[in-house]
Amino acid sequence: MSRTPYQPPETDPVDAAEEAAAGSPAATPRRLSLRQAFAQPAALTMFFFGFTSGLPFLLVGGTVSAWLKEGGVTLETIGLISYATLTYSLKFLWSPAVDRLRLPLLGRLGQRRGWLLGAQLLLLASLLGMAFMTPQNLPLFIGCIFLAAFAGATQDVVVDAYRIEIAPLETQGALAATYTLGYRLALLASGALAFILADHVSWPEVYQLMALLLIGVMVATLLAREPAHSAARVASLGATIGDGVIGPFRDFFQRYRGRIGIALLLFIGLFKISDQMLGVMAVPFYLDSGFTKTEIGAVSKVFGVWIGIAGAFLGGATVVRFGIERTLLAGIIVGGASNLLYLLLAMHPGDLTLFTLVISGENFAGGFLGTAAVAWLSALVNRRYTATQYALFSSLVTLPGKLIGGLSGFMVTAMSYTGFFIFSTLAVLPALLLFFWLRPRVQLASDAPPAARDIDGQP
Repeated sequence: MSRTPYQPPETDPVDAAEEAAAGSPAATPRRLSLRQAFAQPAALTMFFFGFTSGLPFLLVGGTVSAWLKEGGVTLETIGLISYATLTYSLKFLWSPAVDRLRLPLLGRLGQRRGWLLGAQLLLLASLLGMAFMTPQNLPLFIGCIFLAAFAGATQDVVVDAYRIEIAPLETQGALAATYTLGYRLALLASGALAFILADHVSWPEVYQLMALLLIGVMVATLLAREPAHSAARVASLGATIGDGVIGPFRDFFQRYRGRIGIALLLFIGLFKISDQMLGVMAVPFYLDSGFTKTEIGAVSKVFGVWIGIAGAFLGGATVVRFGIERTLLAGIIVGGASNLLYLLLAMHPGDLTLFTLVISGENFAGGFLGTAAVAWLSALVNRRYTATQYALFSSLVTLPGKLIGGLSGFMVTAMSYTGFFIFSTLAVLPALLLFFWLRPRVQLASDAPPAARDIDGQP
């Protein structure tokens, strides 16, 4: 069977005019120096927007799992509550609305800033609600978790669009760098700092502090400049709503027809499933292994973050040297196999040195696979529908793993942590079979640029 090539979209005259007015790459072809790229106001703005995107990711995931575990909530219930993070996998459903509709009142700030401030206000209310409800009022507490996750996913959609529209192509690398820095610092705050503080103050006080950090970022939203491109999009709502909602999906199946399109979507949903399954039960496993919250915060949420960055950089270098497909294959194998490292920790609970080595291996593998996956998914995207198609792909990456992860508490109860770690490793085999079936049938775009964040919602 012949390979299906990547087909770049035709240029739309209306889009071309809007992009020229907004300062698109076509309108500003000159190359800027590193100093000029990083000195632009948008770079500082993206640092704060990266922080606001990263802050809720752990607060509705691993961090809240620890709070629930200490609050006496069962592993089965903790696994089910993790379904709140499905909002990050379903954000493509409302991304056209975020892209095309203007909010009342807040819309006076502009299309992007209005939606971003609205999402931040909802996130602020949700974090404060969690702080005051606590797991003792479990139904209301769970409701606040879901609202916080929805607000966080909406932030991601807005910030992705803002970054693309606020500056020309030649400065996007600098914006991605400052965004990533802000995102990683937010992960440190909501992960390591939260765990360490929780050993000394109550969990409600920790979440109140996270809410205060968010208020500071909201000031940056008010001071940020609104992209001109978003205003042009809103003005043409009546003529473009069909293209904005249906077009991205129609385009994908026109380029990847029949079995190839279906197999691609299945592969997208399966190649990171091992990592997704493990995430929900990781913190409860650490606690059951006898580690303190301070040890978990220092090793998993601080040291592990920097090891993950190192893996991501190596993944990027490997993409350049050996290509996207080979790097992705290596990442899938290493990512799945890294779950077996937890078997060592299960056999030697409380060993801090071994804990550090296991976290190093798991985070390094995750960073490596994340970079390869971002490059591969970006090569599938039609640039006319970058935001919506990438939101769809990144959502599909996390969806199956999160669905299974929600049942992970039942799995651990039924097969023990050891059996669960083995099962999570074997779960990557269907993705490997699909990879070898798709490789001779799908031709990637050789010049597709990588996106700015990792596909779980992390850069």
